[in-house]
Amino acid sequence: MATATDFKDYYAILGVDKNATPEDIKRAYRKLARKYHPDVNPGDKQAEERFKEINEAHEVLSDPEKRQKYDQFGQYWNQASQGGAPPPRRGAGVGTEGFDFDQYTNFDSFIDELLGGRFGTRGQTGRRTYTSRTYQPGTDEDVWSAFGGGTSPAADTEAAITLTFSEAFHGVQKRLQIDGETVNVRIPPGAKPGSRIRIKGKGRPSPFSQKRGDLYITIDVLPHPFFRFEGNNIACDLPIRPDEAVLGTQTKVPTPDGSVTMVVPRGVRSGQTLRLRGKGWIQPNNGRTDLLMKIQIVPPRDLSPLEQECYEKIQANTTFNPRSELEHVSL
Repeated sequence: MATATDFKDYYAILGVDKNATPEDIKRAYRKLARKYHPDVNPGDKQAEERFKEINEAHEVLSDPEKRQKYDQFGQYWNQASQGGAPPPRRGAGVGTEGFDFDQYTNFDSFIDELLGGRFGTRGQTGRRTYTSRTYQPGTDEDVWSAFGGGTSPAADTEAAITLTFSEAFHGVQKRLQIDGETVNVRIPPGAKPGSRIRIKGKGRPSPFSQKRGDLYITIDVLPHPFFRFEGNNIACDLPIRPDEAVLGTQTKVPTPDGSVTMVVPRGVRSGQTLRLRGKGWIQPNNGRTDLLMKIQIVPPRDLSPLEQECYEKIQANTTFNPRSELEHVSL
């Protein structure tokens, strides 16, 4: 049979009366949470227990439905809301029943997971990371962003996925295993390295409310042997012969969605960039960026007798000196 010591007066814990408004409750909670937070009271076990009680009380009283059940049924509000009879056992904590605090080696590990990690995000494949705001003692800011707005903290989950250049360009469906759960992910066309995709409701559930956070997937793209990213555009190197650079030419060049014919103007220089508009990467608005062709003049390694003769004649008869300006260079 439950005794009087089983009952926790959440109003008394927060220091408000039963007619307190939601604003009164939130204000009291912020003040007490700042005062008893473990970061402010390192090693103080009493402060740790007080902090747990404060969050437990706030979890119930900040939720109108839970508060109504609590006012009506007292310590058995949770069982009543689930349609069950009050269990005649001692020590059932309101709002935390079924949650095993013993799974944590110490209170720091519990609050670190609950609040999203005081030591930064982890960001590795399949490991969860949480976003929190740094605690500022004596300020009016929310103590932790995870507790803002009167809700229990739901943890966001971070994962990474690597795509081929083709998968990133065209889009792809992927099936991921996140902590034993299969998640189907649609990667839209035009994903780039570092892109993040949000899947609502697939993150970690709150230990109190069971509300789930979101899943954030970071995209990485394998290098391509020809194309590469250059800002919002993609770029590649286009090798041409010396005679093509002098006289100009038309040549077929590859693009992400097939080859096209491009005009190389006469007199083009090595390192010069030719732009194919609208042949680059897919944009979120279904547009396309540009494809940048970087010219590389490549001399032949092995010359036929006729080629050797022609190049010798050019060398003997040319008046062009590309190094003429070097004569005036000095320190």
